[in-house]
Amino acid sequence: MDAVSVDRIARPWGSRTPYGRNESWPTRVDTHLAAGVEPEQVQRWVQTASLLHSDGDAMDIAVVDGRMVGVRGRARDRVNRGRLGPKDLFAWQANAAPDRLTEPLVRQDGRLVECDWDTAMERIVARSRDLLRERGPGSVGFYTSGQLFLEEYYTLAVLARAGIGTNHLDGNTRLCTSTAAEALKESFGCDGQPGSYDDIDDADVIALFGHNIAETQPVQWMRILDRLEGADPPRLLCVDPRPTRVARRAAVHLAPRGGTNVALLNALLHELIRTDRVDHDYIEAHTVGYEELASRVEECTPRWAAGICDLPAARITEAAELLGTADRLLSTVLQGVYQSHQATAAAVQINNLHLILGMLGRPGAGVLQMNGQPTAQNTRECGANGDLPGFRNWQNDEHVADLARVWNVDPQTIPHYAPPTHAMQLFRYAEQGSIGMLWISGTNPAVSLPELSRIRSILEQERLFVVVQDLFLTETAQLADVVLPGATWGEKTGTFTNADRTVHLSDKAVEPPGEARPDLDIFLDYAARMDFRDKDANPLIDWHDPESAFEAWKRCSAGRPCDYTGLTYDKLRAGSGIQWPCDERAPDGTPRLYTHGVDWARPDLCESYGKDLVTGAANEATVYRALNPDGKAVIKAAAYLPPHEKPDDAYPFQLLTGRTLYHFHTRTKTGRTPQLNAAAPEVWVEASVSDAIRLGLREGDLVDVTTPRGAVRARLRITDIRTGLLFVPFHYGYWDTKAGHTPDGDTPGRAANETTVTDWDPVSKQPLFKTAAAALHLVQRGDGQAAPAPTTTASAPAHADSVPATEGGRDALVTEATE
Repeated sequence: MDAVSVDRIARPWGSRTPYGRNESWPTRVDTHLAAGVEPEQVQRWVQTASLLHSDGDAMDIAVVDGRMVGVRGRARDRVNRGRLGPKDLFAWQANAAPDRLTEPLVRQDGRLVECDWDTAMERIVARSRDLLRERGPGSVGFYTSGQLFLEEYYTLAVLARAGIGTNHLDGNTRLCTSTAAEALKESFGCDGQPGSYDDIDDADVIALFGHNIAETQPVQWMRILDRLEGADPPRLLCVDPRPTRVARRAAVHLAPRGGTNVALLNALLHELIRTDRVDHDYIEAHTVGYEELASRVEECTPRWAAGICDLPAARITEAAELLGTADRLLSTVLQGVYQSHQATAAAVQINNLHLILGMLGRPGAGVLQMNGQPTAQNTRECGANGDLPGFRNWQNDEHVADLARVWNVDPQTIPHYAPPTHAMQLFRYAEQGSIGMLWISGTNPAVSLPELSRIRSILEQERLFVVVQDLFLTETAQLADVVLPGATWGEKTGTFTNADRTVHLSDKAVEPPGEARPDLDIFLDYAARMDFRDKDANPLIDWHDPESAFEAWKRCSAGRPCDYTGLTYDKLRAGSGIQWPCDERAPDGTPRLYTHGVDWARPDLCESYGKDLVTGAANEATVYRALNPDGKAVIKAAAYLPPHEKPDDAYPFQLLTGRTLYHFHTRTKTGRTPQLNAAAPEVWVEASVSDAIRLGLREGDLVDVTTPRGAVRARLRITDIRTGLLFVPFHYGYWDTKAGHTPDGDTPGRAANETTVTDWDPVSKQPLFKTAAAALHLVQRGDGQAAPAPTTTASAPAHADSVPATEGGRDALVTEATE
């Protein structure tokens, strides 16, 4: 093996291992150990996978004397072949942060004070019983994460839906990838990622729609970079208003005006149909709805879309030519679609591109409706984010009865009188007072939800009993009535599934600090204290540890699209993750779905009967049966509609919020990781060169970004972002400021969501974080001070020599070993 040391803050994607089309991706093993620790000193390597993005990078945790001391990538794993991204390499250090929660807390005389577990749990149980007796199951709500383990989500779903009997259970995955699930259900009748990361190896065209893969799934960007350096490299299409690393390597880069994705996609579909690039045989055999689509986009010419999207018509035509001449097309989709206007309608049109081209189910030909969080897929599978477990259809009484048989409860116990409550509605119910207890696990809505002043006012209500289960005293935990200290990745055992359906097992490597407990143990304790019973008076939840919980989940998944019955903990310890479905027919997993047409769209099998893409109203079974009696893929057309909030004289900019490579969500871990936090230590705002010149602004100036809802104060980074657009990363809250959990007095905030609008996609109910109108004002000159934004990412300055380069130094050195 050849090994080199690389500063993985300065060079976040590491060194290249080029390979050609249809070849296997070479191995490169990345290792980072704490200063002073040599590889031969490591006493145990314990398997896990990444928990700060959705890629599922397999790795091993290095343990010395009961402490985590580093990580290395797992060479045999299908997802990453040994590579790790910056958050994988460094963020394990946050587990040992000195401000970890180690004891339960309860609110007493207005203050949070330490107590024992019995005191905390009995306070929760007493409030639960009072509410159930006085107001019924609808008075209790649960808001969970995209970072727990499968076993924990499934246990939560059972105790919430069959124990409490509430419909009010959702995850923060609602904020990032509920549109992915909804788009898949609209097109294919069921959730489940059609494509595979392996498609990167075989595609000759890769189209990335609103997906800054270089920063959100950096290991897969490494894979694309290695293809670009090899023989027969893919051509890239990038749709993104920011100058991302993807955009800089793209054959065609389209930077549309915000909120116009459907107009652009309709023009691309128009051109493919006009030039007869479509696969008529595939359409006839495997789809319904093509004629309506062709009619809908007939007038959607590139010239028409150019006026709406503020793009050259010729570039739209060029993009359509790139798609239409592909031999194998892979498309990926993320927040630039999911958090924008007409989110589901746009994501469905990307599915339509693949359906009319017949680009599904073959190596290199597929679509990846991506996830943003490591276990977002598990919330969807397990019924913890607005679906019934096992991708069952809440409108189908047979599906509900089948789930009731699994749980041995009466079907009426499982609420299915309406769709499961989505997060934005859940907080609305809390605001109105119909929800009296809200249990928040592993997420920080006081920073991550839109219009934060409203969210704080909801959580601060005395009539609302708030339980927070987390690792740190987050901005949300500071507002809670009870705080439960959780164990995290590396401190507990469980499984999680990445964005291309790969299931990994994460084994416990070290003990959690103090009295912190795994989330599974907390949920099991609550269920036992509440004495939840099935219809035969036996305990509703009869498992006791992660592996028995996994076996219970397998019974629930049996015969469903996400079938896990062929998986065991031992099998998942064999070196690589495995893609579901994994059962008797596919004992080694399933690389791609829909290799011979669509499997789960029949009316009696489908997870959803579909929704109106404008209103979000759910279709009845009779409507779906009439449209799709044979269970084919549905080609669903959508008309472009203008955004709800448009720029005007007072607020002339469009505002986007989003992520940066070096942080995850609200920085609860990455902000406590020295290498990552130093790379992006403070919030900033990005504006274009032309807008900065027009307003007389310079790099590093202190500016306010204001909207009708609030303001953020930050230093200015001038980039090649499209004119008329501002960008603010959403990671920064208040836990590491003097203010604690709120803006400091009358000073504008630090959290981007002080400015965002309470609005959501009508179909997926995903909040629209990329639709606000905003103004930009100078507060104070920077006098040569640079914005605290990285230079290695989409936030790079327009003039590269104008600010110091982002570097990590000796503490960021990583060993990269190649054969």
